[in-house]
Amino acid sequence: MSAKSDLTGRGPMLVAMVLAVLGYQINATMLSPALPDVIERLGTTTAAAGLSQTLFFLMAAIGQVTLARLSDKRGRKPMMIVCAVVLIVGNLLCVFAPNIEVFIAGRILQGISAAMFTLAFLTLNQLLSPAGFGKAAGVITAVNGGLAGVDAIAGGQIADTIGFRGIFVCSTLIAVAGLLGVRKYVPDVPATSPEGRFDSRGIAALALGLTGILVGLAQGAAWGWTSPLTLGFLLGGLASLAFFVVSQKSAADPVIDIEVLASRRAWPLLLTTICTLGGAFGAIALTIPLFSQDVRVGLGLSAVTAAVLFLTPIQLIGVISAPLTGRLGPKIGWRTIVVTGAIANFVIFLFATFFLHNEWILVASLAALGVTYGGFMLTGLNGLAVTTAPKDKPGSLSGLNGACFGIGASLGIALASAMITAGSDAGGVTEAGYQHAMYAALALLGLGVVTALLIQRPDPADASEDEPQLVLAHH
Repeated sequence: MSAKSDLTGRGPMLVAMVLAVLGYQINATMLSPALPDVIERLGTTTAAAGLSQTLFFLMAAIGQVTLARLSDKRGRKPMMIVCAVVLIVGNLLCVFAPNIEVFIAGRILQGISAAMFTLAFLTLNQLLSPAGFGKAAGVITAVNGGLAGVDAIAGGQIADTIGFRGIFVCSTLIAVAGLLGVRKYVPDVPATSPEGRFDSRGIAALALGLTGILVGLAQGAAWGWTSPLTLGFLLGGLASLAFFVVSQKSAADPVIDIEVLASRRAWPLLLTTICTLGGAFGAIALTIPLFSQDVRVGLGLSAVTAAVLFLTPIQLIGVISAPLTGRLGPKIGWRTIVVTGAIANFVIFLFATFFLHNEWILVASLAALGVTYGGFMLTGLNGLAVTTAPKDKPGSLSGLNGACFGIGASLGIALASAMITAGSDAGGVTEAGYQHAMYAALALLGLGVVTALLIQRPDPADASEDEPQLVLAHH
């Protein structure tokens, strides 16, 4: 047994983790301005491109739960290596994709590798003191918004010149560097819960349930909301989720501890994560990139210009504000960070929604989200999940919260895609389609404010600075 240390001497490990998570993250941030190029080069539709995004973040959710729980049994480092390998394979599929079907398969594999974020947070929490964890969590969270906005500009430039495939070549190179760094510099700490059987039945039911509901929502407008296909996905998804909940009550080692889930330290936090990611990401990753480049009813900008104006500011400011939030969280409380960020997000999004055609108000609004969303919310939600998790199952709440990042992002994109598709005519997407997608995002953020206020205040006794931070037994 050894007590947790601060960040001193952990530089190479942190750099390795940053590279590992960045390899995944730029597949989200760099691709957003390149979505119109994907549609054109693969000869597909907006609905299909939206589905690829939905499945990417959906698989991120499933990967977070699955690999986080597996890491409790097999160790963090082995699962981080699995994530890196899966990401590289997914990237190569997208590089050589001849059609949208192969492209979607690659996006699914890339999404699974999102568990790298949760695994990094869990590893850092095992190894570092609360102050050291806060600083390191801020750095990792900053990467959650991309590479200081440079990747968004690069994504737009690549889309305007050589095409979207170049984005995945860049991701592959970074992922390989992250894989090598993890193998060399990340400590191989023992698993915390090596005993017990992995609940594969529960994971399968969860995956089928989420896939059914989110694909049904994403494609409902294109297939028809009352079509047998749409209803089959939605009802089948609900049935699978119901079976999942029932199965967790009888499972010897459940994926999700129902008692933890029912606690006010869990379900309001998870709903806040879903609503926050759903509202913000649906707009940032789909609606605004498409609207800003739409020459008929949008702003008619190039991919590079759209990235510089609408994606780079939020990422660049997020890179600065996330580490600062990481330092602030242990001092004023992670719940305070989350509540403040949720309220500020909603207010800022009001301006973005009602002044969608005012280019500079939209730019200013998204830049402000760099502090409230990229800094306060992303860092605060991660910090709160890690620090309030049950001590005997440290991966439970963090893994669930990581999954909710993916669920929220895929839900937001599914709703935005459905609104945009429903608001299309023979000439393409209409102004109403984009506006309704923004209203849906605003509604989700409003719900996020309510659920944030419902999060239980942490018990001060659970946040002792003197508690040993490395438990040598096993997100």
